[in-house]
Amino acid sequence: MTLISNCQSDDVLVPRQYQEEIFLKSQQGNVIAVLDTGTGKTLISALLIKWVVAQTSSQKKVIIFLVPKVPLVEQQGNFIAKHTALRVERLHSDISAGVMDRTWWGNLFARSDVLVMTGQIFLNILTHSHWSIDKVSLLVFDECHHARKNHPYTSIMSIYRACPETSRPKIFGMTACPTWSSDTRQTTPADLEKELNSKFVTVREHLEELAHYSSKPIEVIREFPPPPQTYLEYPIPHIWSRFDYSQVPASVEIPWQQLNSVFGAELFLYSDLQTRISELSHPRDVDEMELLRTRYLYTDTLEENNGLLMHRIPEMHDLCDILAEYQPFFERVSDGEDPCLVDILLESYTPEFHGIVFVDRRHIARVLSSIISRIPILKGIISCASCVGHGGDEKGIGGGMPTKRQRQIVNDFRDGKINLLIATPVAEEGLDFPACDIIVRFDAMQDMVGYVQSRGRARRVTSTFVVMVQRPEECEIEGEGDSCDYVYPTDLAKRECFLVPSTGAILTYNTAIGLLGHLCALIPCDAFTPAQKPRYSGDFVSTVWLPSMLPLPREHLVYEGPRKHSKKEAKRAVAFKAVKALYALGVFDDHLLPAHSKAELEIDEDQSQPDVPEMMDVVVISPWALRPKLWSHPIIMNEKRIAGIVTGTPLPPTELVWDGTALVLDAAQLVYLHSDEEFQQRRLMQDYTDLGLWWRVSSRPRRSPLSCFLVPLVPNSCQPDFREMERFLKQPYSEFDWMGIHKCADDHTLVINNAQHGRLFLLHRIRFDLTPLSKPPMDSREAGFETYREYHNWCFRKRKCPFPEVPTEGPLIEATLILKQTSRAYQLLPRNDSVDVKMNLDEDARPFLFPLAFTRLFTMSEEMSSLFGFFPRLLHRVQDVWRARNARIGLGLPPILDDHLIEATTLPAAAAGFNNQRLETLGDSVLKLCTSVHLYNKFPYCHEGQLDHLRRRSISNRPLMARAKAIGLEHYLNVEGQNVRIWPTVVADDSPTLQDVTYSDRIVKRRMARRSLQDCMEAIIGAGYLSGGIPMAIQVGSALGLNFGGPGPWQMRYTLQPHSQPAFSRYTELQDGLGYEFQHAELLQEALMHSSFWSGGKSNHYGLADFRVEAVVDLVVMTYLHKKFPQANSGQLSSLRSRAVCGPVLAFVAVRVLNLHKFLLANNSELIEAIEKYIPILHAMSSRDMVLQSWAHDPPKTISDILESVVAAILIDSGYNLDKTMCIVEAVMQCVLEVLSPDLPPEPVSAFFMWAARSGCKRIHFRKSCSRAESKHNDTICVVVHDTVVVGPVTASSLSVARAFASERARTILTTADPEKALIRICDCKEQDVCAVDTEPAPEPQDDVDDATEIGFATAARIVLERFRNSQGDIERPGEDLKDENS
Repeated sequence: MTLISNCQSDDVLVPRQYQEEIFLKSQQGNVIAVLDTGTGKTLISALLIKWVVAQTSSQKKVIIFLVPKVPLVEQQGNFIAKHTALRVERLHSDISAGVMDRTWWGNLFARSDVLVMTGQIFLNILTHSHWSIDKVSLLVFDECHHARKNHPYTSIMSIYRACPETSRPKIFGMTACPTWSSDTRQTTPADLEKELNSKFVTVREHLEELAHYSSKPIEVIREFPPPPQTYLEYPIPHIWSRFDYSQVPASVEIPWQQLNSVFGAELFLYSDLQTRISELSHPRDVDEMELLRTRYLYTDTLEENNGLLMHRIPEMHDLCDILAEYQPFFERVSDGEDPCLVDILLESYTPEFHGIVFVDRRHIARVLSSIISRIPILKGIISCASCVGHGGDEKGIGGGMPTKRQRQIVNDFRDGKINLLIATPVAEEGLDFPACDIIVRFDAMQDMVGYVQSRGRARRVTSTFVVMVQRPEECEIEGEGDSCDYVYPTDLAKRECFLVPSTGAILTYNTAIGLLGHLCALIPCDAFTPAQKPRYSGDFVSTVWLPSMLPLPREHLVYEGPRKHSKKEAKRAVAFKAVKALYALGVFDDHLLPAHSKAELEIDEDQSQPDVPEMMDVVVISPWALRPKLWSHPIIMNEKRIAGIVTGTPLPPTELVWDGTALVLDAAQLVYLHSDEEFQQRRLMQDYTDLGLWWRVSSRPRRSPLSCFLVPLVPNSCQPDFREMERFLKQPYSEFDWMGIHKCADDHTLVINNAQHGRLFLLHRIRFDLTPLSKPPMDSREAGFETYREYHNWCFRKRKCPFPEVPTEGPLIEATLILKQTSRAYQLLPRNDSVDVKMNLDEDARPFLFPLAFTRLFTMSEEMSSLFGFFPRLLHRVQDVWRARNARIGLGLPPILDDHLIEATTLPAAAAGFNNQRLETLGDSVLKLCTSVHLYNKFPYCHEGQLDHLRRRSISNRPLMARAKAIGLEHYLNVEGQNVRIWPTVVADDSPTLQDVTYSDRIVKRRMARRSLQDCMEAIIGAGYLSGGIPMAIQVGSALGLNFGGPGPWQMRYTLQPHSQPAFSRYTELQDGLGYEFQHAELLQEALMHSSFWSGGKSNHYGLADFRVEAVVDLVVMTYLHKKFPQANSGQLSSLRSRAVCGPVLAFVAVRVLNLHKFLLANNSELIEAIEKYIPILHAMSSRDMVLQSWAHDPPKTISDILESVVAAILIDSGYNLDKTMCIVEAVMQCVLEVLSPDLPPEPVSAFFMWAARSGCKRIHFRKSCSRAESKHNDTICVVVHDTVVVGPVTASSLSVARAFASERARTILTTADPEKALIRICDCKEQDVCAVDTEPAPEPQDDVDDATEIGFATAARIVLERFRNSQGDIERPGEDLKDENS
């Protein structure tokens, strides 16, 4: 779908008087404006559009502007956008593009006032009920004379007439010729009026002004003699007689019958064959890959193998030699090749010359353009180009013209870069060309419209319209035209129209053929399977044969239609019958689309979520709240109850083990506060907790009241000990009889240093053997100073603040600094054992020694102080468990394990030491499998392409995000960071004092990325899978509203008929290799059957099984990797999965382990030859080599498809016993799985990126291109370093493969291989960096960077290197904050 949108300011319209006359008439009713070409009909339509929009009846409606040809879409859309202030959208496409996305269409109409499109597009919209005719206020038909026979205009009007009169839109038609032909048997003006439900209007009052602006050209008939049958200078014999064309394959596609002159035919043949040979000489993908492996993987150089290039069609060798003999003749053309046309052009030439020569056929246009460009006498004065339609095949000289090229030629003609166009009827009407000096009809005109429209191009006063006629023929204006498309009145009267009641979608004779074609176009095809199309046979009774790849019973693959009076009508009738029958089978949905609607898929209607920004401000539930009722939760530390957490929410019992200490949060009990003392008691808990946090967590002030408290409890009770809190707050520090301290237990007394406020120490002993004047030992903290007194004085001076006098006498205190705990991170799963997130130990373990005179006792117990150190982590753990259990209830989830659900709902931004990315990767595989199995069983008659489309619609990010928003998933996600310097558990900022707090909600405001929603959806599915396998994963997906078909297990929903017979004996070897015996022989047979070997039935070949089994293999590999590598992050898991679940590796397993190629049922010699050629390559490789070099191999996809389809057959045959199927797959793939490891070297592109990032070179990029001019996709890569092409061009079967080969070679060359291109010789980035001053920070890395630019490549390289370095995941390490708090 091509869509261009713009909205420009309202320009002042200055219509002429005759235009105003037509405009006023058009307000009165439905009219057809008949005006000559170039008299401004579009301007009248713009006036009418503005008038209609201003009417109250046009509210919530759109205006549709229809054109017959694609080039007119942008032209007319640009004009309307320029002269109105309306929102104008321009669309053009065919039926197969963009027709399925109903959300896209709904959004498009919602944001548009005027839509300019081809008639076929609007017909598709009405057919599939994306929009209805009653929601249109004005329907404009440009070139409305096309509304005849089976043109889309006619079908649109049929739907128009079915609409109630009061709901019909106004119609405005525009044409320069109200009749198609002078033959009244075809279409008369009255017929056009009837068809468009309109009346003709023309200018009556301002004829003189109209005549002034519609100049008539001079009309001339020029006769020319028949072309000679022989050319004296032409080599004899002709190309025709030099080669047997019956030997040329049909794929060359040269229209021999359309060549109408000896010279023109020979020139066309010469040019077209050269183009075709160039295409055919391109090596097949398999040979191309072998060349690349030889050149870049095995050796440094390779001789060109010309013999390989023409292996597909050996006969083309001789033809190449023949064409080379004729090259000198066709490179020059004499002045006398077409003297009549040359004379016409010379007679009309002026310095401002513009002319158009109209021909009927594309190949004639291109050959004539080639001839004129080579005539010596016209060189320098005539600049010529051909302009033909863009439909159909774009290959060769007789093919269609790409839209971009067509637009460029039209623009060049307008700008004067080209002054002569050789055009087909595509240029006759609508296109805005400059007034031409001469218009030449080179071929006979076929209808009146062609005559009027082409003549209208000659709009200058001195213009000439020339009709060329060959003697002795007469000039005939009309001809047979398209009479073959004539519909007999009896057939027209019997036409049916099928309306889908639930949606309003309409099936007609004119749309049925296109719908069948669209259905078949979605069938996937490999390189050895031709594109699938319906096959029609018969004359007046037509039969349609649908492709056997459709999963339909045999009786539904063939339909016979009723008898009609013409072949085309018979074809339409049988297509109508087939589509109607397929709709009844469910192949087409209620919108007559070959992919089912969102309602049937149980997907939210609004999937796009346009109102959801990239970063969302959301409300998250939180247990930390102050309520009239408070709850106490005892904390048991190492089996001893120490204190309790008090808050306004009952918390679940929770356990936490950290740093060898076991913490248990016991069940909640209600706190009893005395009504007279409630405020004072709340204040005591507030102040006590605040002071404990100040000493053990963060000394930053808390501006809002705390929402939870850590307080001592009354012995043998769960009630807060207010007396103990009051005692501590009155005297947190005290003097002590230090002389008797040796009688107390060491390492359990907390002290503070008056000279170092805010630092808490654990007393070891009193050093009576030392004084401030003692000399510190060499290994002490104070080493280097003469005395301890000198050291402390130096410390005070360094702080630049007043300091006390350090005494000279008295003992010293030996104590250890207790670090403040600034992180909430805790250990979730055993896989994090190796991750150091504790950071609670002083890096310098040496004790502090300071004078006894500076020391005071901290009156909080050592156990309570330790508990405050654990407090941030315990709160984090409790909050996670509370949210997980509320999510389980709120979302209706099955009993997923707490730790799995916590991991699934923790975002990477939380930097908690764990996040949802590993589970998201696993859940993605589960999501694909569950959705695939459900869709396959729900839509048994949909083919693989349809099912794949349905699956993508179900599991893409948009529906996942929509479902997450619908169920409120964001309320349960953990996004809080781990740094607690700013204490997180406080009430809202608008309650600054405790007196203001009587009630606070259990919610907090957080900010998170939009992508977090879909990631968490998949992660929760992964958590369910780990907790209870596929049965629980199905329950999770159903609870989340995903397209899983309900919570019931597969074995209960999908049952097979009792087995008929065991597998055939020829499959015994295969079953032994699998370790599984099939109970349904037909499943194994179908799994091994290629589409070229059809035997009928529902599942005709392995392609259907291939649809869902890729997800089985994917899940097997992901489950294996997830268990085997608990330390691997999501990026590593995804990378390893892509290495194992890819075509080359699966083909390796199919051949090396199971010999599946021996059991393939295929009837295609090219496929069998390609497979046999690759078997030795696969046998010669080891498992490790295949895993590491899979990017360099491209075996026929059929080999890997066999393995996937056999796995699918096992899953179905076993009654959807996934555990058994996964065991078999894991055993079969063991040789590959055991090779996988996070330590594997990266694939070539990632390795090249990382090497480039480390090298420091910033001037590297990929240059992408097409190996063939007619190709629509890039397939060639060059590696450019400092404007030097280091490698390339490298062409492969796809751009990604070419990039891999180029990257591998470039890294070798830039390091050692080529001294002239070594990076050290051509890169000076580091030298420039030394001289440059970097004043701006580096841009934030983005995933969607363009590696075809130097900046994009450098950014991508930095991203890949950063991901590689962060292989242990995102873990917060607040080292700087820790130093801040404890310095």
